[in-house]
Amino acid sequence: MTTIALDRPISDDTLGHPKGLWVLAGTEIWDRVSFYGMQALLVLYMVGALLLPGRIEHIAGFSVFRRAIEAVTGPLSVQALATQIFGLYIGMVTLTPLLGGILGDRWLGRRRAIVIGALLMTAGHFCMAFDQSFLAALALIVLGCGFLRGNVAPQIGDLYDREDRRRDTAFQIYGAVINFGAFIAPIITGALGAAWGWHVGFGFAGFGMLIGLVVYLSGQRLLPPERPRGPRAPRAALSAGDGRIIGFLLVLAPVVALFWVAQSQVWNTYNLWARDHVELNLGGFQVPVPWLQSLDGLAPFLLVPPVLALWRFQSKHGREPDEFAKCAIGCFIFAGATLILAASQFVVDGAGRTPIFMAVLFHLTSNLGWVYFAPTVTALYSRLAPARVNATLIAVSQIAVTLGSLTSGRLGALYERLPVSEFWALHAASAALGGVLMLAFGLYVRRRARSLA
Repeated sequence: MTTIALDRPISDDTLGHPKGLWVLAGTEIWDRVSFYGMQALLVLYMVGALLLPGRIEHIAGFSVFRRAIEAVTGPLSVQALATQIFGLYIGMVTLTPLLGGILGDRWLGRRRAIVIGALLMTAGHFCMAFDQSFLAALALIVLGCGFLRGNVAPQIGDLYDREDRRRDTAFQIYGAVINFGAFIAPIITGALGAAWGWHVGFGFAGFGMLIGLVVYLSGQRLLPPERPRGPRAPRAALSAGDGRIIGFLLVLAPVVALFWVAQSQVWNTYNLWARDHVELNLGGFQVPVPWLQSLDGLAPFLLVPPVLALWRFQSKHGREPDEFAKCAIGCFIFAGATLILAASQFVVDGAGRTPIFMAVLFHLTSNLGWVYFAPTVTALYSRLAPARVNATLIAVSQIAVTLGSLTSGRLGALYERLPVSEFWALHAASAALGGVLMLAFGLYVRRRARSLA
């Protein structure tokens, strides 16, 4: 069997982890500043401006694009069309890392793929400054995310030996740091959009991605060395048991998607719900809707340290949940948070609007579920996936986000038809079902496939 030995980058640890972790996290901070800054504005921008008469006619190729969508869905209102486009966009953003991971693994190399991705994303964000290039902008960002995100997470995995217990913690730290970028992005782009218009907010996102590229290039010597690539490069052979592991991880992806159906709707229709139902006037100040999205970046940053402390305490006493149990707990917590939205229509002020504290409570609770679930899934795939296809299978785990996003886009059309309680209860049920199935998969692994764990 051919094996590949990768030398670790020579550097002192920082806070108990290789310095390369902080370089990669610093790169992703700015990726998320650019990406989430745009994401916080996108549905509101489409519904409030771009897809209205007088603007929609200027988008190059949009009539053909709309006919293709409505050939599947039937005629859509402006709001339903916006949520459908958003679902497709997020779905493709989370699907293309599979292609990016394959290209990085086999031909381009991870470093070159990340640079290409950052440049494509930058160009896409700048194209958002013009109505005519809207579809081209989305396409560039989708492709850029594929190259960048398909190769950053595998580089984190390469910083650690496969049995290094710091690996799970590293993905938690990575998730917390990049979510700090997701916290500041909606605040900045929301303020810029409110003060100077949508396109200024989108332009800021482009400059954010350029900063991320500079951070990545400046920290090259601290990153794992490139793997040999090309048709003649030595590659770790797959063992007989690896096929079983690959099949297991492929089957697991649709289960993981049940969580992302609910989470993706928070990026999508949630903004419309906040606009329509939440009392955003605080003492005469009108809170921009995107600012609520910033809580999704701040909450994980605050929650990860106590969660990690809890896991260390549980580990010392032999009671730390395994990865499947952590994922299930995350699903159940997220389902409970989504029920807060379902109950919001029964907690209203004299004007019939929901107090903003309900939205804040939702974000804090849902992000506790996210902390348990999302980084743990990535760590699970990183640990179990065979070395030869590690980046590819980590990208496969993101296909679950694609499935969830596409489903949430379709479900978004129900927002105009269902009562708020039923709409959000449907998404709570999806997350809860994911939790039940994750427990079942964990039980299967412990009883009948211990070689996977």
